[in-house]
Amino acid sequence: MKLKLHNSLTRRIEEFTPQNPERVTMYLCGPTVYNYVHIGNARPAVVFDLLARLLRRQYPQVVYARNITDVDDKINIAATEQGVPIGTITAKFAQAYREDMAALGVAPPDIEPHATEHIPQMIAMCERLIADGHAYAAENHVLFSVDSYPAYGQLSGRSTEDMIAGARVEVAPYKKSPGDFVLWKPSTLDLPGWDSPWGRGRPGWHIECSAMCEAHLGDTIDIHAGGIDLQFPHHENEIAQSTCAHGGKIFAKYWLHNGMLNMDGRKMSKSLGNVLQLHELLKLHPPELLRFLLLRAQYRQPADWSESALKQARATLDGWYGALRDLLDVPVDPRDEVVPTDFEAALCDDLNTPEAFAILSRLVDDTRKAATPEQRTSAKAKLLGAAHLLGLLTLHLDPQAWFQQNAAGDESDVAQIEQLVAARQSAKQAKDFALADSLRAQLLALGVVVEDSAQGPRWKRVSIDELA
Repeated sequence: MKLKLHNSLTRRIEEFTPQNPERVTMYLCGPTVYNYVHIGNARPAVVFDLLARLLRRQYPQVVYARNITDVDDKINIAATEQGVPIGTITAKFAQAYREDMAALGVAPPDIEPHATEHIPQMIAMCERLIADGHAYAAENHVLFSVDSYPAYGQLSGRSTEDMIAGARVEVAPYKKSPGDFVLWKPSTLDLPGWDSPWGRGRPGWHIECSAMCEAHLGDTIDIHAGGIDLQFPHHENEIAQSTCAHGGKIFAKYWLHNGMLNMDGRKMSKSLGNVLQLHELLKLHPPELLRFLLLRAQYRQPADWSESALKQARATLDGWYGALRDLLDVPVDPRDEVVPTDFEAALCDDLNTPEAFAILSRLVDDTRKAATPEQRTSAKAKLLGAAHLLGLLTLHLDPQAWFQQNAAGDESDVAQIEQLVAARQSAKQAKDFALADSLRAQLLALGVVVEDSAQGPRWKRVSIDELA
């Protein structure tokens, strides 16, 4: 099945053809680790985790790199404010990022390069660019000469003048042109720095990704991905410096960009005070619910975060897990799971997750309509195959656990709740309805409702809004 992706560089959907089908390469710009990431930062990690899963179904080897930016002015500021070395800051938040991504079902990348481990490669790239006339040294800085690369602006589709007018361009007397960007800058003694031909200093942000890509994936890679907010200037600058450093070779064949995450229809930003830290959200909601929301919209489109979206997502997952709960007596070996052709086709159509989710809902309906043991087994195998490709329905071995977890996905107090449910059932059987009602009220006070079924009482946690 042919995979088609929207290439931001050509602005059209293209059939994906890797350079080497035996080794597909993909690079995703990772976090700058100076604080916990916000929920919007998690969208590219989740979206391109899905793409990596899809690629691994079609190719024998996928080399997926997602970097850690561990040298940056924001990190320096955080370290100074807390009076600790930058390594203390970066180690803490890099690990927090890994843990938060793992909670969302994001698999670790094959390679996780750290910027500070590639300083020699960055210096070497700067030296090549200077030697070839694409960069110059000035006042202990090294700057890329934008005028030396005529194709500059091709990715963002804007002229140099427009880009300079719309960007925060640092005005400096040592620049030959206002649009020239920093590859290397000097460090004072109170800042992290490394020895270089231009004095003690540190790299600029853009050169980091180019050097790490080159070191681990080669001069030309298949896919470069990231948020649309990185398209300019970061990705534009990556293309310029990498292409020039490699003698004109194409840097990345396919550029993929995910849309931004909005809060109730408004852009999520610190200035508006509506940034939600993922680390805190994971204390409030089941991780699978967050993954569902981050995948629900087509990745190139803006996605909206709202309370109504959360409720709708929770209701949908409740329905899906309810269908699995009704199939507990149907064993399906993981090796027998099937990804339906139309479901995979939807994902191969530029990761069309809205269509994939619609098909998944139909697969849930098919499980409810299945009558014979063979039909039920087949329906469950298809449902699990599709859901697991998306990284959803991970509690399939114990679907009741989905309903028993609290808002943050925690199953605390389960023993107490089970005792109350059992006591209520015994009271009903003894026709002591007053006691049964009293126990029901206690359960409601804990945010728990009990459903009586042919298989016995089932309970689930609900929100205050659902109880109202």
